[in-house]
Amino acid sequence: MLEVEEINLTDWSFWRRPFAERNEAFKRLREYPELVEFEEPDMEIMPQGPGYKALVTHADVVEASRRPQDFCSGKGSISIPDMPGDVHEYFGSMIVMDDPRHAKIRRIVSRAFSPRMIQRFEDQIETVSGQIIDDLKAGKGTGDFVLDVAARLPLKIICDMMEIPESAYQTVFEASNVILAGNDPEYLPTGDAMGMLGKLMEAGEALQNLVQELARERRGGDGDDLVSLLVNANIDGESLTDQEMGSFFILLAVAGNETTRNAIAHGLHLFTAFPEQRAILLSDYDKYISTAIEEIVRFVSPVIWMRRTATRDTTLNEHEIKEGDKLVLYYNSANRDEKVFTDPDKFDITRSPNPHVGFGGPGPHFCMGAHLARQEVSVMFRRLFTEFPDIKAGTPDRLFSNFINGIKHLPYTLG
Repeated sequence: MLEVEEINLTDWSFWRRPFAERNEAFKRLREYPELVEFEEPDMEIMPQGPGYKALVTHADVVEASRRPQDFCSGKGSISIPDMPGDVHEYFGSMIVMDDPRHAKIRRIVSRAFSPRMIQRFEDQIETVSGQIIDDLKAGKGTGDFVLDVAARLPLKIICDMMEIPESAYQTVFEASNVILAGNDPEYLPTGDAMGMLGKLMEAGEALQNLVQELARERRGGDGDDLVSLLVNANIDGESLTDQEMGSFFILLAVAGNETTRNAIAHGLHLFTAFPEQRAILLSDYDKYISTAIEEIVRFVSPVIWMRRTATRDTTLNEHEIKEGDKLVLYYNSANRDEKVFTDPDKFDITRSPNPHVGFGGPGPHFCMGAHLARQEVSVMFRRLFTEFPDIKAGTPDRLFSNFINGIKHLPYTLG
């Protein structure tokens, strides 16, 4: 069992430890009376920063989230190191903006999540899920659940929202894998910082080029897809630049694809590991699916953390904070806080209330696609368990990352 002084959240070896050991380490940090500060990673592609404070309790994560005027997203980045300008050009977007510009652009993007648009895509979710189930019926009865099911649904939906041609789906899928690869050698040349950066830039450029071509075609049109809405938007008398369009696309493609697919993949793994919870769900799907989805997101925390930066000297739940301090909000730890969740290490689909922060804390950066993600997970599992109530997952091949709690591959049998 690690003592507080032995815990190093920056060291990649920490993230190789089993989940139980990591959860125990975060428990130790939650019990510690002070905010623990860690050194930033020493990377040859950028200067080492001054360090960061880890916010690990539910109260601290929620409080920092609801005070964007004190703890902003726009200074440096939401990553722990401040991103160099050329990297920020590709990967900076609404997620690294603050109000008032953030609010204006969020309003534009939110049009894609209006009740009319959501209904349109709820119908599409049903159609795509049905196609996936039909393919499973025609298949061998075994395979990789991520590739056959979990990745297909959100990829198709997010591409349909932007009216991206099917010929580009594989580009979006592969680039998303690279951008959120963490330190996983399947996607990045680990141990080679310049090589990793080059691979990331290639992925960003591929998505930038794709959306900029679509934007040129749709500028001045009257389409209601998300690309058309963004390219024809007027913000303070200005249109979004090509670079802004590209960075938005990267955010939406990655966020709308990766997090939902990981919730679906983790969901099957959890329902295999905890058959009593599957039995509860199947006893009354309509009664339990909503709380089940929230519990999957809490238990898994697909996005492990986000960073904020203090805009002034202040306090956070009696902790002294200095202007410029980097604060890393560990959602995975907040979602296991014993002061908020009874028996937090138990997977319980009847848990209620469940004030998790798996979609981000309260405030302007709460995930606007949360409703869509919930709908995708709900429809997919309804279809899946109706047709294959005995489907089981094998041992997951997990993404080596300290940012995304991902499953790369997941063997399955239909039962």
